[in-house]
Formats: sequence, C-alpha cells, structure tokens
Amino acid sequence: MIKTEALKFNYNNQVSFNFPDISLNKNENLLIIGSSGIGKTTLLHLLAGLLQSNSGSINLYGQDISKLTQHQIDKFRGQNIGIVFQKPHFVNSLTVKENLQLAQYLGNKKDDSRIVDILSSLDILDKENKNPKKLSQGEKQRASIAMAIVNSPKLILADEPTSSLDDENCERVIKLLKKQASDFNAQLIVITHDNRLKKHFKKTIKL
Repeated sequence: MIKTEALKFNYNNQVSFNFPDISLNKNENLLIIGSSGIGKTTLLHLLAGLLQSNSGSINLYGQDISKLTQHQIDKFRGQNIGIVFQKPHFVNSLTVKENLQLAQYLGNKKDDSRIVDILSSLDILDKENKNPKKLSQGEKQRASIAMAIVNSPKLILADEPTSSLDDENCERVIKLLKKQASDFNAQLIVITHDNRLKKHFKKTIKL
C-alpha cells in the first residue's frame, strides 16, 4: 500500500508545491504526468525519501517515512525503493557488475546470482565487465534499470525514462520497465511529461 496525504514542499520559501494525494493498492502501478517546473522530480524525490516534505505524510508499506530520521530513511530506501534517474548514476571507475555489487552492499545484500538473472533478463549480461562509460545509450538505460531493481525493491520510481526517446524506443523502455516490475514483484511509479505513456497505465495523476 502506497499512500500520501497533504504533501507540501517549498524551496527557500519562494517556490511552493502542493501535491495531490496518492493511494495505490498492491500490484497497482501509477503514471504521474505534468509539464516542466510543476514539481514532478520534487515529488519523486519526496517519495524516495531524498527530500523531506514541509508537511503531510508518505506511507509506504506500513511505514510513514516522513517520521524517520535520515539514517532510517536511507536504510528503508536501500531495502525497499529502486530509482531510475533521468541521468544514469554510475561509479565510472567500476564495471557494470561492480556497480550492482556496490548497490547491493549499500542495501545490506549480496547475491551475485541475482545480478546475473537481472542482466540476463535485460539482455546485457555480456556487458557485466564493461565500464559504464563504454556502454551505448540504450545499454546505459538498461544498466540503470538493473541498478534500480537489484535489491528486490517493492517500489520502482522512474524519472522521465522516455523523454528523449523516439516512439519506437519509448515503447521498448516503458514495456521493459513494466515487465521488470511485474517479473520481480514490484510496483512502478513513472513521473514524466511524456503523454505517449498514458496508454500504458490504468492509473494516472496529472500535476
């Protein structure tokens, strides 16, 4: 169960956002859509516990993360939330596999067989010993999805995963995200301005 109520956030007391309430049951996915500057990435960062709301509550799977300390939030995120950032976040001095092992370490997990399973399912197992900088854009995106799901999260958050893609690759990426969420028993929330994604979601919130 994912539930938010009366979420508010402001930057430097100048830019203020009031977000609509979210209520998602188990196995439900959500598309949050809105134009630039409306607070989409801010909302994603609030849901991930990367930002602290000024008021309101965020209840994820029975835990109100707005009441946790930063250390507790970091631990909760590592165990329950996977994030596909708009720009991939890799340690470029490490290989793809080592990046995934680092993500597991930060989430207090270690399971090389899961890394193999995920990279295989994303069709990039042959890239496991490559430096992320040497991957194609599409391969980087798949590796970024692998990073998000390597710790078996209950929730995958994706920030503008299709914004710079043509129609064909847009379809491929959103289907890939939905399949990974389904295959690994996670919920998916996509935050975007891309109206092409509406047909892929039963539940949509417009900011």
